[in-house]
Amino acid sequence: MEKKVGPKQERELSINRWNMEFPRRAAPDYYQSFGLGFYEYFQLSEDLGAEPLPILNCGMACQFNSGEVVAMDDLGPYIQDALDLIEFANGPVQTKWGKLRADLGHPAPFNLKMIGIGNEQWDEQYFERYQKFEQALKAKYPAIQLVSGSGPSAQGNRFDYAWSQLKDSKAAFVDEHYYLPPAWFFANARRYDHYDRNRPKVFAGEYAAHDKEDAQPESRNTWLSALAEAAFMTGLERNADLVRMCSYAPLLAHVEAWQWRPDLIWFDNLRVMATPNYYVQKLFSTNRGSHMIPITRQDSVIAGQDSLYASAVLDKNQNQVIIKLVNAARKAQKINILIDGLPPDKFQARGTVLSSNADLAFNRMNSPSVITPRETSYTIESGVLTEDFPARSVQVIVLQYGSIRR
Repeated sequence: MEKKVGPKQERELSINRWNMEFPRRAAPDYYQSFGLGFYEYFQLSEDLGAEPLPILNCGMACQFNSGEVVAMDDLGPYIQDALDLIEFANGPVQTKWGKLRADLGHPAPFNLKMIGIGNEQWDEQYFERYQKFEQALKAKYPAIQLVSGSGPSAQGNRFDYAWSQLKDSKAAFVDEHYYLPPAWFFANARRYDHYDRNRPKVFAGEYAAHDKEDAQPESRNTWLSALAEAAFMTGLERNADLVRMCSYAPLLAHVEAWQWRPDLIWFDNLRVMATPNYYVQKLFSTNRGSHMIPITRQDSVIAGQDSLYASAVLDKNQNQVIIKLVNAARKAQKINILIDGLPPDKFQARGTVLSSNADLAFNRMNSPSVITPRETSYTIESGVLTEDFPARSVQVIVLQYGSIRR
């Protein structure tokens, strides 16, 4: 903790695994400075109105790289760091770390609720260490929600072993990651429909559809990748009782200093550019609703039949029904949506459409509006919305429901 809070000039400079991770794009001067330390991170979360979720070292280096591990007998300082971080975030000003938070200018607690132990680690080495963290953290801070992980893959022996170890644990969430081709995202829109609801909840902590690329840095953020993610996200939303959190990754990349792509937002020294994937994320995140409601076709969830994917929510705070519909077909489709409870009057619903007929199209710094949302409206008569939904499109339909019969 001492190395990550306090005066910035006194924080430890440490090597970053991304220094030489990709030899073709080596960044030997890319070090971890902790200029953005835990204090700044908590302030940023507070400013954004977001819940912080720090992910801590569990005594293991990246298993894809050195694979170094701290001996179990030497794990104590790592566990103490986690305990100290919680005290720094939440502790009274009379405590050691709570006093430091107050001295830095924030006497009120940050109300940290969640903490992650390790990232993309697997097998016995990880779970014997995770269990030690769980025992210590739950003993002192039983209300803190713990995030464990299922490893770097979306399926396979490591994934299955992780869930076998965590199904009866005190983890609140299991972090699942998916970096896979668009076809996988289309095919897995029903991934969570039949998950065991008695196990820990799911945090889809890192995901992105990895599509074809060319020399342009932004080229992996194709429309096809965004469309596939939208189809998959209808399944995340439909299973929001289980999948409580999700986040695209990575978020930010400089067009002249990147190592990994796709990335949600690209920038240079003067400009910022939103990708089609960003607009998909925004459409879902700003139209979350408060309650799930069913949207079915012949009594089945809509998840790939005729290349259609859908989810629907009720926003009781805004008196809205919100429908998300993805048409992944290569042709427009005329669709009738029957909304139960509407009187026979004619209603208008507003909507947002994101579409392109070019699968490999993408936004660039010099042409940032190749794929952007457009606003539209829909007519609902006798409780039915009939519309030609464009090929390769994502639509969000918002209906004020003050007149719906209850």
